[in-house]
Amino acid sequence: MRIILIVLLLPVMFACSGRKEAVQFSISFNDSLSAQQQDGRLLILLSSDATGEPRMKINDGLNSQMVFGIDVEGMKPGQTVEIDSAFGYPVTEFRDIPPGTYTVQVLLNRYETFNLSNGKTVKLPPDQGEGQQWNRKPGNFLSKPFTIELKPGTGQKIKVEMTEAIPAIKEPEDSKYIKHIKIQSKLLSDWWGKPMFLGAHVLVPEGFEEHPEARYPLMIYHGHFPSDFGGFQTTPPDANMDTTDYSSRFGIYGYAKIQEQEAYNFYKQWTSPKFPRFLVIEIQHANPYYDDSYAVNSANLGPYGDAIMKELIPAIEEKFRGIGQGWARFTYGGSTGGWEALAVQMFYPDEFNGCFAACPDPIDFRAMCLVDIYSDKNAFYYESNYKQLQKPAHRDYLGQIQSTMKEANHYELALGDKSRSGQQWDIWEAVYSPMGEDGYPKRIFNKRTGEIDQEVANYWRENYDLRYILERDWKTLGPKLKGKIHIFCGDMDNYYLNNAVYLMEDFLKKTNNPFYTGEVDYGDRAEHCWNGDHENPNYISRLRYNTMYLPRILKRISESAPSGADVKSWRY
Repeated sequence: MRIILIVLLLPVMFACSGRKEAVQFSISFNDSLSAQQQDGRLLILLSSDATGEPRMKINDGLNSQMVFGIDVEGMKPGQTVEIDSAFGYPVTEFRDIPPGTYTVQVLLNRYETFNLSNGKTVKLPPDQGEGQQWNRKPGNFLSKPFTIELKPGTGQKIKVEMTEAIPAIKEPEDSKYIKHIKIQSKLLSDWWGKPMFLGAHVLVPEGFEEHPEARYPLMIYHGHFPSDFGGFQTTPPDANMDTTDYSSRFGIYGYAKIQEQEAYNFYKQWTSPKFPRFLVIEIQHANPYYDDSYAVNSANLGPYGDAIMKELIPAIEEKFRGIGQGWARFTYGGSTGGWEALAVQMFYPDEFNGCFAACPDPIDFRAMCLVDIYSDKNAFYYESNYKQLQKPAHRDYLGQIQSTMKEANHYELALGDKSRSGQQWDIWEAVYSPMGEDGYPKRIFNKRTGEIDQEVANYWRENYDLRYILERDWKTLGPKLKGKIHIFCGDMDNYYLNNAVYLMEDFLKKTNNPFYTGEVDYGDRAEHCWNGDHENPNYISRLRYNTMYLPRILKRISESAPSGADVKSWRY
């Protein structure tokens, strides 16, 4: 009996011993960085790729290096934090790190305390002008990378001191065609309990200074956080520019030069005699959860929709001589910007005269990528009695899979809990979910297991499922949206966004009183960012949002402007 008992205990003894001998990290930050104690997400980064810094090599793709994350509160300068366990991606735990040579780096994504107007207190990473990117956020602490031979299972102890802070980002300067505006939002400042700002990059038309009497239609080009107005430059690319750079996404060399050439081509069109004279803006509305707010009001982000529409847009139109009426405003964009373009057209139907939504984030939550949040029980796995098959999250145009739903969400969970990773699923939670008792967004599904919360899903449907809301409210929305909805998506979108577009199209085709009188179009084998261009490859068409849509907008204005509207002062 004694021998049997010893044999049975051996696996438990070895397992316990293995846990005790996991790699341990002793982490501190130098008091030269700050004399104050810090809250935040402490990230341990390990890379087997010896080139560059580990902080730049973390993603949810096939070549991601390792990240392990843990929250710290009240970490003092010079204090050592001992860590022998942290949630990681793509390796989940320290003890599973393969032995080998690694470049090690540690980064603290610093949090600030926000005392919200509803009495809740939350700790979040404020944007510092970089567009909510943890690995480039000014002020974040980090260590210098160093190389080490890692020997998991030996109880190895690794000491790391953070001695550097990421420097501030220089704000862009005005030029002849590109201007900038930044305002403090009263609506957002009141809600967040501290000063909050909105900004925009404004592309002014040729002749803007020479025609002070002109007032212009306004185009809102929605998209992810822009550091400056993108895709526009007044000089051609250097003829001797290096073209050995390779785009693995598009399978071509010299894409940097192609982008510069397209930006210069846009400048030449923009200044040509017959091109429409419009204002085009890209909005900066980064927030403590993401690089933009999705341009709508939200339980967790506050009244960003109203702040943009009632504070920022009027300020832009006043300063840059916008017409300031709904018939003279249009909106377009791709991906997140595609969802935003359709959403603001719906939620502010009288304030816009049309939206062009390309490759939009899911516009029907029965197809949140490959998840039906209403009928599926689990977001990570297909339902099956005898096997566990993970749902894909990203593919190429041939259907090759790069990541799964489980991997994408574990990647986010390593970067931050409580929807604080600054990544895709977490911002959907922050925008679409009700606020929890702790002041943070309620989870749509368990981030570790994938189990869906149906109560939260129902809240998403009633407030942000664009197809559902259109169908529910078509009697009142339909007359205001006739001729305004244009949706484009590749049928091999990398994130399966075309599935939701199919469902939206099914509804739109059945509309009556009125019929929607818009369009839904698909690109054959086209990947993410396809915007309706059937003549050029995606790597070109994705750079031509402005030149594609602005002439069509001019036609819409000529057909729909009300009697007495100013359709001449800007047609010089």
